[in-house]
Amino acid sequence: MALIVRSSAIHAAGCYTTTRIGRGRRIAEYTGPRISKDEADEMYQDAPLTYLFGLGNGDLVIDGHCTAMFINHSCEPNCETEVVRGRVWIKAIKEIAAGTEITYDYHLYDGDDDEQICNCGTAKCKGTMFSVDEVKKRKKARKSD
Repeated sequence: MALIVRSSAIHAAGCYTTTRIGRGRRIAEYTGPRISKDEADEMYQDAPLTYLFGLGNGDLVIDGHCTAMFINHSCEPNCETEVVRGRVWIKAIKEIAAGTEITYDYHLYDGDDDEQICNCGTAKCKGTMFSVDEVKKRKKARKSD
C-alpha cells in the first residue's frame, strides 16, 4: 500500500491511496512528539493550522509529523482512529479504491472558541468537525447565556 499527499477539495492537502485498501486494514500511524495540551496551546496560539491529535481526555496531544497528519476530516469517512497500546492508527472501515482520499471523523472536543467548520461536502455533512457531545455541550452553553 502506498500513500501520497496532494491537493484536496476538502482542505488544502490530503492523503490519498495509490492502491486498493481492504476493510479493517491499518493505513497509517499518527506519530510525532507527545506534548501537553497547554504546551500545544502556547506553541500554536497564533498558528492558522495545527496537526494535533488529542489522546485520552485531551491533556496530552501528538504534534503530528507524519503522513497521517494530512488525512482530512469527513462526516462520511472511510477510516477511523484506533488506539493500541498508546499508538494511534488510522484504520479502514470499508474497502477503499485506489486514488481515493483517506478521511476520518475528527470528533473534536477541545472546547476552543473556534467553530471548526467542516468542508467535507458529503451528503451527511454535519457542518462541524466537533463531536456530537461537543456540539450538544455548546448548544446547552448558548441556551444558558
